[in-house]
Amino acid sequence: QDEVVGLAGELRSYLSLSLPEHMVPAAFVVLDALPLTPNGKVDRRALPAPADEAYARGVEEAPVGEIETLLAGLWSDLLGVERIGRRDSFFTLGGHSLLAVRLISRIRQELGIELTLAKLFAQPVLFDMAGVIAELVEKSGRQLLPAIEPVDRGGVLPLSFAQQRLWFLGQLDGMSASYHIPLALNLRGPLHRAALIRSLDTLWERHEGLRSVFVAQGGEPHVELLAAETGFGLVEHDLRGVDQAQTRLTELCREASDAPFDFARGPLVRGQLIRLGDEEHVLTLTQHHIISDGWSIEVFLRELRTLYGAFLRDGEDPLPALQIQYPDYAVWQREWISGERQALQARYWSSELADAPALLALPTDRSRPAQQSFAGAHVDIWLDPELSRQLKVLSLRYGTTLFMTILAAWASLLSRLSGQEDIVIGTPVANRARTEVEGLIGFFVNTLALRVDLSESQDLETLLAQVRSKVVSGQDHQDLPFEQVVEIVQPARRLDHTPLFQVMFSWENEDVVAATKLDGLSVTPLETNYEVAKFDLDLALREAGDEIIGVLVYSSALFDEST
Repeated sequence: QDEVVGLAGELRSYLSLSLPEHMVPAAFVVLDALPLTPNGKVDRRALPAPADEAYARGVEEAPVGEIETLLAGLWSDLLGVERIGRRDSFFTLGGHSLLAVRLISRIRQELGIELTLAKLFAQPVLFDMAGVIAELVEKSGRQLLPAIEPVDRGGVLPLSFAQQRLWFLGQLDGMSASYHIPLALNLRGPLHRAALIRSLDTLWERHEGLRSVFVAQGGEPHVELLAAETGFGLVEHDLRGVDQAQTRLTELCREASDAPFDFARGPLVRGQLIRLGDEEHVLTLTQHHIISDGWSIEVFLRELRTLYGAFLRDGEDPLPALQIQYPDYAVWQREWISGERQALQARYWSSELADAPALLALPTDRSRPAQQSFAGAHVDIWLDPELSRQLKVLSLRYGTTLFMTILAAWASLLSRLSGQEDIVIGTPVANRARTEVEGLIGFFVNTLALRVDLSESQDLETLLAQVRSKVVSGQDHQDLPFEQVVEIVQPARRLDHTPLFQVMFSWENEDVVAATKLDGLSVTPLETNYEVAKFDLDLALREAGDEIIGVLVYSSALFDEST
């Protein structure tokens, strides 16, 4: 046993002499023998999970100096790893693209320097990353970045760029349900109704984003805020003893999802509590995308859980006060994305998407309608543990994240099906590069248009390197709102398809809804049979244990399920 202690670090150091960083194993486990199946193959399921000492974390080399120590603290907070060594790699310890963006945000805030995502991927080891940062500090000095400050609520509050685009689309399509974000939760157990209502009222008061409405004067919209004291306005229904209660439940959920919002009058969030039995309820929440996004749903549910737990015990609001609100961010965004910063990012996207194909011509079951239909459906996607493991190994071998590897595969498939070698795929980015906005509810998410060259001359290694470069460069230029990118590229506008791309790919870190918990209650997502397809195809995947799972949402105006 004495010989095993420190063995992981020695093996890692030895292998580092002959292998690139991303191919050096993260952990080393000593076994008397490999577990085998009856067929004599390695029984991977029987392999033990590595214990703490199995990880080659370089703890024998503690961080040295101010920058390494600061970096180690940031890594520990983001990765959930207690001990960080100066020879550790950010990605080996579990880092991925989203965490890398958040790390850059924290480095920017702490040190006042701009570290690009490309440099972070090129130097993922703590010691090397600290060296890059030290050079940047020496070269340009620590610069105090403009803070997001509260603005006077007595003046005119502008919309963010993303909100402005959705407001304009709302005027065109008559406020259809295509930009609604519905959520339905089945609650089983003794629900404390008063605690739930108080929690929702507190969230309503806490987040100005939820209370925003959009009023036009002279054709130009501005933001106004509904009163905090009006409360959330939860609507309640009691279906106990009602004939065909399940049918009525389906109708209420559909009405909640599809009923139009009024931008000018609001509110743009609504909820209902449907009682099915003494200890069974359904809670529906519907928000318009103009005030929310996927990250915001996570914030909403996380804070709802905290508040409900406190109010269940007659406690006070335990959440720390918000220093800024979404309207403050909207004002800051218009100042930040201007001048040379805007011009630099505009030049990048103009060059990157110049002469990109306007349409991905996939074979469809029906002709494309003259105006885009948002009717959709989905098929479940499941990649078994062995295939998922092989994808992870492949990613380690070529220094890509799982997102990058599967994006390359998705682009390859789309190229084969369409016969086109020039493929543009959209992908969402959280666009919360400032730590101040991580706890806000609002419409932050941005979309990147990633262009992949699938010419036959490329081998796998070249393709993965290209996709990695495209993802990293795109995320380094994610500040420019997608609506401005469209205006810069100026693709031919048509009503029958979305501009720049018609296929999406997103990587989700966890099933936020499935992870929701409320004290004393069993909370599960309620399955609904209505969907919206904003694109021809939208592939969303995530890791779940040792598998990769997700859904492929498709336009039912174009495709049959079998296709």
